Amino acid sequence: QVHLVESGGGLVQAGGSLRLPCAASGRIFDSYAVAWFRPAPGKEREFVVGISGTGATYYVDSVKGRFTISRDNANNAVYLQMSRLKPEDTADYYCAAAFSQSDYVAEFGGEYADWGQGTQVTVSS
Repeated sequence: QVHLVESGGGLVQAGGSLRLPCAASGRIFDSYAVAWFRPAPGKEREFVVGISGTGATYYVDSVKGRFTISRDNANNAVYLQMSRLKPEDTADYYCAAAFSQSDYVAEFGGEYADWGQGTQVTVSS
């Protein structure tokens, strides 16, 4: 089990940037895939971006070229760098972790057992 804590949310103008850290506990953090989710119409939460334990990254089309996910296994952290933010990026962002020792990153939230409490991002127009 991994305990996750998100931070870094806030209010930013359109075109601005935010960096969301996801801090994790656990001795084998590098064996976990970590993903960021946000609520979406018709869905409880939609996959935004994910990184495998091996460092493979995956992005939903709407954030490609604007968001970057990275991980620092030595410090048990994953970071979501959000740039060129748009009002439609406004949401609560949640990080989630699932055990994975391959390049696989699940895009379905139900495959994640561990979730953080979320951090709110508001992008004004």
